[in-house]
Amino acid sequence: MKTLRRIFLVLLDICSVVAAAVLGLLLRFDLNIDSIQKPYDEHLWKMLPFVVVVTVVIYWLFKLYDSIWNYVSVSELERIVIAGFIVSLLNVGISYAMNMTESTSSWYMPRSFYFIFSFLLIIFTCITRFGYRAIRMVARRRRDKKIGANVMVVGAGEAGNMLIKEIMASDYLHKNICCVIDDSNQKVGSLLQGVKIVGNRDAIPAMVEKYEIKEIIVAIPSADKKELSAIVNICQKTGCSVKILPGIYEIVNEEAKLGQLRDVQVEDLLGRDPIVVDLDSIMGYVTGRVVMVTGGGGSIGSELCRQLADHGVKQLIIVDIYENNAYAIQQELVMKHPELDLVVLIASVRNTNRLKSIFEAYKPEIVYHAAAHKHVPLMEVSPNEAVKNNVFGTLKTVKAADAAGVEKFVLISTDKAVNPTNIMGATKR
Repeated sequence: MKTLRRIFLVLLDICSVVAAAVLGLLLRFDLNIDSIQKPYDEHLWKMLPFVVVVTVVIYWLFKLYDSIWNYVSVSELERIVIAGFIVSLLNVGISYAMNMTESTSSWYMPRSFYFIFSFLLIIFTCITRFGYRAIRMVARRRRDKKIGANVMVVGAGEAGNMLIKEIMASDYLHKNICCVIDDSNQKVGSLLQGVKIVGNRDAIPAMVEKYEIKEIIVAIPSADKKELSAIVNICQKTGCSVKILPGIYEIVNEEAKLGQLRDVQVEDLLGRDPIVVDLDSIMGYVTGRVVMVTGGGGSIGSELCRQLADHGVKQLIIVDIYENNAYAIQQELVMKHPELDLVVLIASVRNTNRLKSIFEAYKPEIVYHAAAHKHVPLMEVSPNEAVKNNVFGTLKTVKAADAAGVEKFVLISTDKAVNPTNIMGATKR
């Protein structure tokens, strides 16, 4: 296949040489065939075989038959230009050398012909090399406009440029890049890989509506957390899917590639490096122990139960007043951990006698108290229930645990207990 491609390129170059020579001579005489002096057309056909051979050899030496032309770039263009000029210089040298060895000037051509020929040869060679890429790119853009999601790229720097280039060259991504956003006013109105830079971050909502954007890609890997958070916040308010380019450290450490997009993560928006929690060490003390979780069917309590089940507790006792939640976490844990000694009890932490009987029957060593009313607006209109459950329910559970000789009692609190401004926060303080 590679050999056939090279043969095809050689044939194209032969055609380019012939076309450049013939058209060059015609241009020299203002495209008037009748005005061409008779010896010149004879000289042209006489020298063409030599020029063809020289061109193919020079192009071969410059490795113009080795490149993958679907990915041609400036480096290939430089080689084409240099090779074209060398071919023209050798053409001039051969012509004058042959004229010196023969009695007649049968190789002589107008001097301007060589300049025109050189220019045309470079143009035709570029067309044969870059044409394939251009045709594929146009076809790909038409296809992506039909089936691809409309995409906005935020960031017109080097990363954004390379990202757009990679998306446009891909046969698999199917993304129609409609516009680019950048905070540099000097770039606004310019084109990046043929895509217009339409404004700064403040223009994001309007441009999303104008271009019917479905996905926004933030391509600023060098941005600090504060700037990135501000941009992502604007993007997320549009309702579009927001993707982010990996950070510089991820690319350098080869943890990700430039074109590898991912969803925005919390770590991207933190004003600090994320804290790595060694959960195994923290939860190690529960392994082989009898653990009770009050409010184990709630959002926080159920996640605690999952973590405890993963870390090999001897027995897990779930206490909850709401049977639907208790049943849901019970069925989940039975499916995922059939070996787990699981006890699910329906009980209220307000009931002293019920708590006492549970502690006496199961003798838990560790208690996680997550039972509480937690919805702020509801507690504002039912403060008495918040106090009964969050204050007195906690007090009764602590007393029952203390009486039963529980080793560790952990109260699951809330950030709203810090300088509370509402009923729920005050009852959890």
